[in-house]
Amino acid sequence: MIMKDLVESRLVLGRAPRALLDRVADDPTAPLTVGLAGPAGHGKTALLAELTRVQQRAGVTVRTGAPGPDDAVDPDDLLLVDNAHLLDDERIGVLLRLVATRRHRLVVAHRPWPRSAALTELVDTLRRDGQAVLLGPFTRDQTAAWIAGVPELTQRGELVDFVHTQTGGVPRDVERLTRSLRAAPSLTTVPGEPPRSVVLEFAPELEIQPAPVRRLLLAVAAGVPLPVAMLGPLLDQEPEAVDELIATTRAAGLIGADGRLTPLVRRAVTTLSPATERSALWRRLTELQLARGGPVLPLVRSLLAVGVLGDCPAPTLAAAAQEALADEPAFAADLFAAATAAGHPTGARQALAAALAGNLDDALRLADRLLTTAEPADRAEAAVVAATALAHRGHTSRSVELYRWSGTASSVAFAAVGGLATGDLGAAAPPVGEPAGEPPTLHASAARLMAEGVRESVTGTPSAALSALVQSAALLEPDGRAALLPDSPAALAALTAVHCGELDIAERVLHRAQTAGVGGPLMARRHRLLQAWILMVRGQTLSAAERLATVTADERALESRDLLFAAALRMGIGRRTSDLGALKRGWSQALEAVVRHRVDLFTLLPLGELAIAGARLGDVARLTPYLREGRALLDRLGAPALWSVPLHWSGLHAAILTGDPAAADDHVAALLAAAEHSRYAGVVAAAAESWVEVLRGVVDPVRVEAAARGLHDTGLCWDAARLAGQAAIRTSDRRAMTTLLECARVLQGRPTGGTGGQRPSDGEKATPVADAIAGPTQQGLSDREYEVAELVLTGLTYREIGDRLFISAKTVEHHVARMRNRLNCANRAELLALLRTMVADRASDAAGQPWPQRSAR
Repeated sequence: MIMKDLVESRLVLGRAPRALLDRVADDPTAPLTVGLAGPAGHGKTALLAELTRVQQRAGVTVRTGAPGPDDAVDPDDLLLVDNAHLLDDERIGVLLRLVATRRHRLVVAHRPWPRSAALTELVDTLRRDGQAVLLGPFTRDQTAAWIAGVPELTQRGELVDFVHTQTGGVPRDVERLTRSLRAAPSLTTVPGEPPRSVVLEFAPELEIQPAPVRRLLLAVAAGVPLPVAMLGPLLDQEPEAVDELIATTRAAGLIGADGRLTPLVRRAVTTLSPATERSALWRRLTELQLARGGPVLPLVRSLLAVGVLGDCPAPTLAAAAQEALADEPAFAADLFAAATAAGHPTGARQALAAALAGNLDDALRLADRLLTTAEPADRAEAAVVAATALAHRGHTSRSVELYRWSGTASSVAFAAVGGLATGDLGAAAPPVGEPAGEPPTLHASAARLMAEGVRESVTGTPSAALSALVQSAALLEPDGRAALLPDSPAALAALTAVHCGELDIAERVLHRAQTAGVGGPLMARRHRLLQAWILMVRGQTLSAAERLATVTADERALESRDLLFAAALRMGIGRRTSDLGALKRGWSQALEAVVRHRVDLFTLLPLGELAIAGARLGDVARLTPYLREGRALLDRLGAPALWSVPLHWSGLHAAILTGDPAAADDHVAALLAAAEHSRYAGVVAAAAESWVEVLRGVVDPVRVEAAARGLHDTGLCWDAARLAGQAAIRTSDRRAMTTLLECARVLQGRPTGGTGGQRPSDGEKATPVADAIAGPTQQGLSDREYEVAELVLTGLTYREIGDRLFISAKTVEHHVARMRNRLNCANRAELLALLRTMVADRASDAAGQPWPQRSAR
């Protein structure tokens, strides 16, 4: 019976009040002395009403209200007293005497505050001689139980979470919010914020509060921790009075035990308080916080969340923007703009924040304006912002000019990096002296090391260059989020490592920079693109494509340098997967990316990759001017081997695809001349020489395997397997072919001893290299079979292929089955992968026919 009554009365109870009701229901006349405590809105009155119903059904007389000194109280009756905290001392004395008799049955409900001496004595006596029951907020399960009793509301976890979060489980507010939601015309989704109707219900409750309580609520509604030492000056109250205000507000059920407002109450306070009172108090709060040196960003963020950011003084906005600069540069830029609009010009800081956020249009616009109108200090900082933005957009010469004009130690170093990138060998000379009065900060030290590393890459050794750049990257890791960089030392270290075959070092330095957030969002894409590049070079094309997709996931336009790398990555992945359609689709975008970014030292890698793709498409001539410009740049720098070797390696493969033996020989000669510069150069030179020999029909399996393994050890896994696979399909020696196929499988990461439909061990999709070595291919395809293969690879059905070739679909099916058997493919997927490689090889003039022997020069 008791449970049915509770459901009907919509009462949801915790363990202690439920135990009290059960005890009263089981023995209605048993002794009962209870002190019931809880803030307003926590169900004291509802529980007393339920006790009344239970006792009356048992025939017990229930008396409500505190008796006076002359009132008689029957010991058999149940005396229920609500709001005992409002009683005078005389009536509390009467209750004390009733408890002392130990004959009367009574339940006294009260708030935790105010607490007079007489009430304190009564509460202690009730707890000592009877039972103390404390009412708290609902748990999530109790909130769910309440909502379950509202038929109009669909029971969903999201709705329960919304109600419980908004109300903090305060029963009064749970009831208000669910009632408001119930009255909504339709509730198909959980709302983002409480309905205005429930907010308005707080108006009478707030209006009756004393002015100091309302001011306290406004202060707490700001959403930041406020120590009593700060609340006192803010509210013009002594510390003891502040403590009393907090206790009063907590007892009113408007503030939680943790001293915070629930989202629902906070919205009510900010919405219903007079705008002038709110604005004045929050302005005073921000001034106090700023004066004591405390963080103001949480306060500003909190005010923004309730739509009253205009109440913040301009200096507070500027200070908050500075605090947000490292982690949220876009937000910082907005705050700087708001401070400027409020009459507090932020100068170059707004331009800096826009640049760090990757918004180079705004950064350039603001910086260019400051260059002509600002004070000297701001002009120098604006020049740095403009120089950095221009570097990312490929205007390196103009960037160098601005860096030099700025004159800081970091700017001088960045100017040296930019000068070397454009082929100015004079920039390789270390600067004479340092700008006077500038402290040797981590940023300045990192910039100097970065310049030193690039100089070493041109005039010194790869090891010295890599060491300086890795050290530079490490210096920025502790506090590099707000470092505005034309290029990060981690990116240059990775580029240098890729150019000398140290891919593991490249991966680690990029990972650390990405984890530390060096350079902010402006550099984040650069780091991810280089990570994708390393994956592509290793032959992990699926992972490379996935990493590339993260770069463009937000659909924000790429700056020209990143656009060039992204385009080269797409073409490189398409080439390695023999996806001719992707190559054709991406070629025009790749050409546009080349046009948009002037050739410099740090873009030779994507330029070389695009040269190979252009050769594969028969359109490399359109890249010839840019390749010529790249070679001229290297000549101005004295043809540094570290930067020249990868370009010659790419040139060799472009020459192979265009069937140009003379050009291939030139690249091999250049690689051999640089072979002594580093282990990587020697490995690539040996592989290049072996590759052209294979194409001329000279296959030395021992030499080919050594060259392929050397490539693999330097990270060029895809090229390594390709070399072994190409040698395998061109040798007439069956034993050599088997040896080279096994070698290629190992280098590709595939199991040895036959394909059997196995996939690469690293989880990648089968790549052209793996496909080329998937099985013996000594028996070629007929012309008709090549026609069928080309159409199968386009995705046409057998019927559609038959219509194209004027043969039946059954004949097409026979052709495909015959190709699968002849090529020893375990399944259709493996056949398709192998056909891609064979069709691609046939499309090249170099495939299938030996080159002429190298002529004497």
